[in-house]
Order: sequence, then structure tokens, then C-alpha cells
Amino acid sequence: MAKRIVIVGGVAGGMSAATRLRRLDESAEIVVFERGPFVSFANCGLPYHIGGEIDDRAKLIVQTPKRLREVFNLDIRANTEVLSIQPQAKTVTTATGVEPYDELILATGTTAVMPDVPGIGLPGHFTLRTIPDLDAILAWIQAKNAKTALVLGGGFIGLEAAEQLHRRGLKVTIVERNPQVLTPLDREMASHVHAELTKHGVTVKLQNPVASFDETAAILQSGERIPADIVVIGVGVKPNTALAQAAGLAIGTSGGIFVDPRLQTSDPHIWAVGDAIEVTHIATLTPAVIPLAGPANRQGRIVADNICGLNSQYQGTMGTAIVRVFDVVAACTGANEARLKRDGINFEAIHLHPNSHAGYYPGAKSLALKILFAPENGRLLGAQVVGEDGVDKRIDILATALYGGMTIDDLAELELAYAPPFGSAKDPINLAGMAAQNMLCGLVRVAQWHEVPKLIESGAVVVDVREPAERDGGVIPGSVNIPLGELRGRLGELPKDREILTHCASGQRSYNACRILMQHGFKCWNLTGSYKTWKAAQGVSE
Repeated sequence: MAKRIVIVGGVAGGMSAATRLRRLDESAEIVVFERGPFVSFANCGLPYHIGGEIDDRAKLIVQTPKRLREVFNLDIRANTEVLSIQPQAKTVTTATGVEPYDELILATGTTAVMPDVPGIGLPGHFTLRTIPDLDAILAWIQAKNAKTALVLGGGFIGLEAAEQLHRRGLKVTIVERNPQVLTPLDREMASHVHAELTKHGVTVKLQNPVASFDETAAILQSGERIPADIVVIGVGVKPNTALAQAAGLAIGTSGGIFVDPRLQTSDPHIWAVGDAIEVTHIATLTPAVIPLAGPANRQGRIVADNICGLNSQYQGTMGTAIVRVFDVVAACTGANEARLKRDGINFEAIHLHPNSHAGYYPGAKSLALKILFAPENGRLLGAQVVGEDGVDKRIDILATALYGGMTIDDLAELELAYAPPFGSAKDPINLAGMAAQNMLCGLVRVAQWHEVPKLIESGAVVVDVREPAERDGGVIPGSVNIPLGELRGRLGELPKDREILTHCASGQRSYNACRILMQHGFKCWNLTGSYKTWKAAQGVSE
């Protein structure tokens, strides 16, 4: 007897499940309920239509209900919200009636978080999650001839919206209650994005949240008024679990719908996928809610496999993500320092600033690269990359390495494609592994940027081994300048009874300096990421 499979929600997880189900079972009756008018659209592309980079709105519609019926024989019920689930009867209730199911898939996604701020939700306030949201934003900008925009929240969507509103000609202000934008990155890495926003004329207000709105402006906690003809709200999302909770399904400790590795809920005939579910974070092995399109698509496929008798399991999510902000790209995978500290996981960190490709080949750009790894075995725990070129390549390699359980030794040994326009004989990934190896095997002690004040307070001497002309661009206060080429001849100027902290521009020369000093009996630390990381971090608070 043919199965009747009901799917609540379309887009990434729901439609991936529906189309995979059809490919596996031609006889199944597959019904998809979507409360909005669009069942399959590119929600990640929405900001880019605001600024005109995606010029044709129709390109955002991946599949129409008509096409899905024709090609996949799916019963698509757009503009139809599922109001409740009756697990014992195996039915769902909509505004138009009661629908039975043999298997039910929940792809209910997330709900935008709306801050509890007086005046929020006034005309001209929008979220950006659906095509109707997009249409409303564009209509408002045109109707009001909007000149100023406020973006509430500095996450991925907020930054994309800010960039595209700026591209459209609006004066943009981002208000972020945290001390940084892009909280999946660590603060010193996110500071590069902050600098890029400022460079392009986007005002960024950190740790100064909105206290209230009126019809023309946002009033910050400091009392400052920010004029805003339009407000885009992107402070975050939360799992849309109301249906699941009302049906008595288990909710995980992180707030998402609880599922097992087969993505089955606490009811054996109800499955769940996408942004609404709780997953296992691959790096920390702890419960998490990580709303991303890639995992949602894979989860839809896995659920379809299991309903059709194939044994598939979801291995977890790493949180691999990337965003372009004007000329800078920022990406991350795995855990950042905040998550590792919260979950009580020991880690070490290194920073480096290699070129995106061979320095002698035209167009090489500096990357800011951070690696987090376990001190006991070198297992990769997380990585972040920021730069103008080659960021996507490196984060994808690091995500693959993390998924495979690789260590910093593996990073050092990876054989990666090399030609001068694309990389270096020692790729930045190899260099990161080698730097971490040097640290773990005791060849160098590494200090982090935020440890500099404590080391200085304890009496450490900061030695800048850059050339004198490089110091014209800035120095660490109190540092002494002994260029690397002069170090061996000037060892007598340094005390052996105090700690020495070496730095250069990016960390390579200061590592060499530290090796010299250590072999001459000095107690030496190398500042990982050196002056570039320290300088970038000065705009953030610890």
C-alpha cells in the first residue's frame, strides 16, 4: 500500500526531503504544506536583490508549485498553514481540514527574534527571511524615497543587508548589542570586518543597543538618535518548535526539536529537519541549534532515505559559514573560543597572516587565519579565516579536515594544489599546521594578543624584531626594537632574568627570534599573529 507522507514546510529541508522521496518511491503520496506563497526559493540570495547584484527577482524562485507537480508529482499546498498535529490519530489540521499521514516530516524552520524594545514593529520595520519580506522592503524604499537605514544586528544576514542597502545608495548604520559583529568569529577576527564596514562609510555602533524607536529614528541606550527611514531587523532566529511542542514531541536542551541520528523525533512516525532541530556539534560533541541551508538540505535527504528503508544517519553540524562584506570575506568552521570555553573544552590557538598565493605573483593578499585545536592530541576544533582572496578555499579545506577528525599534524602534511596564481608551496593550511606543531612540541611558547598586558605587568620585555621603518605604522607601547638581523649581536641588551615577548608583523620573524633567544638561555614567548593580530584586536574589549 502506498505511503502518505506529509511535509510541513518547504524551502531547503522540506523540499530536499520531498524530491528525494519521489526519486526513491514513485508510488508514495507526498503532500507539502507551506504557509507562505513560495515553497522553493533561495532565501540566502534575498539581500543581493536589494542591492541589484541579483537583478531579476525571478532568479530567486528555485521551483514553482506547478513545476514541482509536473516533474515530481508533489501535492503542493502553498499559503496553507498547519495548525496542529494529532500524533495518536496520525493527522494534521489546517485551516481547510484534517489531513492523515503515515509519516510526517517537520521542516518548520526558525522564527525571527524580535527584541523587546518600545516601538519595534512600527511601519518601516522589516525582517528579511522571505520573498514577501524582500518585496515589502523594496516597496518601502521606493515609496518613501529612503535615504537612511538602520540594521539591527551584525550577524550574517545583517551584514549582507547592510552591504546591499549601502550599494543601493542609503546611509547605513549597524547597531549590535555585543562588542563585535559576527559572533561566530572571535573578537579579534571580527575586528577586520568592523574595519571594512567603517572604511566603506557604514557606521557601526557596538555595545550600545536600541532603547526605543519612534517614527523617524532609533534611540540608543546612550541617548543618541539614529535617523532611519527603514529598519531591517536581524538580531537572530530561534527554532520554530510550537507545533512540535503542542504535539508533545521532545525538545532538546538547546531549544531545538530533539531528533536521533536518523532524524526521528520522539514519535516514531514524525521526523524533523532543518533549522528547527537540535543537532550535535561535531567539534564539541555537544547539543546545538545551527541554522544553515547546507545541513538542512542533507537532512532532508537522510529523512527520505530512512522513510524509504535506507539506513542513513546524520553525523552532526560544524557551523561552516562565510560572508562577503564589501572587499573582505569572513568565514568560520567548528567552534570558536566562546563555545569551547562554555563547553569546558581545553584548547590552544594560533594566529598567522600568510599570503593568499605566492607573494611574488601579482595580486597576493594577506589572510588572517586562526586555528583552534586540542592540546592533548592536536585534533582540529575550529578555524576562522578573513581576507580579500582565497578565504573560501581555505575554510573548505579546514571544514573537511575538521569533519574527518584530522589533527594539526595532518594539516602540516596535506598535499594541496600549488601554482603561483593559486597558492604557495607551503599553503597557509600547511603553515598553520606547522606553527601548531612547533607549539605542541615545545619549540616555542605562544602568547595570545589579550595576554600582552599581563605579561608586561609581570615584567616581560617586549621585543619588536621588525625593521625600524615598519614601526612608523604603529607599535606595541613599551616595546624595544631589535631587528631580527641584529639580534645575535645585541643579545647583551636583553635580561635573562625576565620573560621576553617577541613580535614582528605576522609571527614568522618573531618565531625565528624566539628560537635564537631560547637557545641562548632566554625565557621567550612568541606573540601569535604578532602585531597584525594585536593591532586588529585593539578595537574590541576582552
